[in-house]
Amino acid sequence: MTLPPAIMVGFVTYFQLLNFLVVSLTISSGVVTASPPPVKAAYWPSWSKNLPPSAIDTTLFTHILYAFLMPSNTYKFEIPTSTTLQLSNFTTTLRRKNPSPKTLYSIGGGGTDSHLFARMASDAKSRQAFITSSIETARRFGFDGMDLDWEFPENPKDMQNLAVLFSEWRRAIVHEAKTTRRAPLLLTAAVYFSVEFFLDETYRKFPVWSINQNLDWINVMCYDYHGSWDSSQTGAHAALYDPNSKISTSYGLRSWIKAGLLKSKLVMGLPLYGKTWVLKDPNSHEIGSAAVSVGPGDDGVLTYVEIEEFNEKNGGKVEHDMETVSTYSYAGSVWVGYDDAISTTMKIGFAQGLGIRGYFFWALGYDSDWKISRQASRAWILGD
Repeated sequence: MTLPPAIMVGFVTYFQLLNFLVVSLTISSGVVTASPPPVKAAYWPSWSKNLPPSAIDTTLFTHILYAFLMPSNTYKFEIPTSTTLQLSNFTTTLRRKNPSPKTLYSIGGGGTDSHLFARMASDAKSRQAFITSSIETARRFGFDGMDLDWEFPENPKDMQNLAVLFSEWRRAIVHEAKTTRRAPLLLTAAVYFSVEFFLDETYRKFPVWSINQNLDWINVMCYDYHGSWDSSQTGAHAALYDPNSKISTSYGLRSWIKAGLLKSKLVMGLPLYGKTWVLKDPNSHEIGSAAVSVGPGDDGVLTYVEIEEFNEKNGGKVEHDMETVSTYSYAGSVWVGYDDAISTTMKIGFAQGLGIRGYFFWALGYDSDWKISRQASRAWILGD
């Protein structure tokens, strides 16, 4: 079901007001407990050319993650001179900003060697080398913490080793903080949208107990549900709901909570990009419509800046879908599925109603004049 933008804005306002009333009543009843400050985070791609650290609007974020660093085959971080300069500039520049966000560096990323992480996590000596080097790197460049983006552990043994890695990493962080009399480094991880890999042939599940004990929070990648691997039909690649499957943000976040993850450890991912298709019939342009191939963009991906440019240049018709809580546009035979400020705000309302810690964006530099980032920050109306 699609609705006109004016009506959608009314729904957004309603969800924000309902959120405020629910939490206000909880506070007045005296049952509210102190909660950690919200996370409003974003990843900054190190290859970004259009957004230097000096241009980041830090009023909109509490944490900014440098993406990415990767250990060598020795499981240590052997950083070339050019990257050294970039890392120093990143943390120094953001520390001088007002307000100054916390900074983390993210390890890994999509398309990196998953087997290297598996080998590292499987052996005590290699884990120690990795952990020691990761902490030294954070301190050397002035980061406030580290984020592990291992995409993805491939089997139950990998998950067991991941649990051990988290435990040993946390112990090392605590020891280093006591020894140096400095604040402990943050430790987070980017993870699959669901607690379990129910779509794969090899079933495995993340070690929730270890995450609860050892991580500050997890960044749940609530996007890429559909894309170039399925060019036969359009899809809402970050759908809040999916009436036909479990592949949705609502299912994924709830699966983590159902598995016992503390809500204070749960941060929802939001995309600042969309997926494109070429429609089989330009007159059939809903979510799930037949397509013949991926559309414009690198492997059928457009940033939100590029989507706005596409819509303006081609007279794209923008629709908001209430069933999935997503946005799409179409012009001729080209179809783009994404999130705008309206659908993002509704997701923020869902997340706050669920009681989780916050949200993060992939990725800085993809927004258009901070439109979505600013609205998301405003929409997270409590807990600041």
